[in-house]
Amino acid sequence: GTGSHGTTRLCLEGLERFVVPGAPVLDLGCGSGILAIAALVLGASRARGCDIDPKASRVAAENASYNGIGTDRFRCYTGDINQDPELKANLAGKYDLVVANIIADVIIPLSGHVGQFLAPDGVFLCSGIIGHRAGDVREALEGNGFTVFEEREREGWVSLAARRTGER
Repeated sequence: GTGSHGTTRLCLEGLERFVVPGAPVLDLGCGSGILAIAALVLGASRARGCDIDPKASRVAAENASYNGIGTDRFRCYTGDINQDPELKANLAGKYDLVVANIIADVIIPLSGHVGQFLAPDGVFLCSGIIGHRAGDVREALEGNGFTVFEEREREGWVSLAARRTGER
């Protein structure tokens, strides 16, 4: 992840709007770690990430180190948050921002789990959604207690920002 792909750029732009200085961020499907690293550069207090690919978790940690970010501020775990209670325990906490730049078919089931990680008034920023699947993701988010308050598009890709219904 270099930030050049449309979905990554959508997320980076979202981070600029939604990172709360001094607050933690959770990156689900962290890949190279670019989003967690950017959140820390933008003032997040700490970031946690996870990916189903052990190599991605290793690369994300290395990239953080290359950017002068230690394990005291960024930790990356391997596993599937939809099915792994130990991973959920490792990531436990309330995050002001949860970001997921993955595909619609992963975001849809993830939408049933992400709420437990959000602080009150926290934002779930998801991207990696091909344009014709945005409605499916929106429907899943709304069915899991979220209200989508922002939709952005770039190069046929969509990002959605949502909060738990009734917040803000």
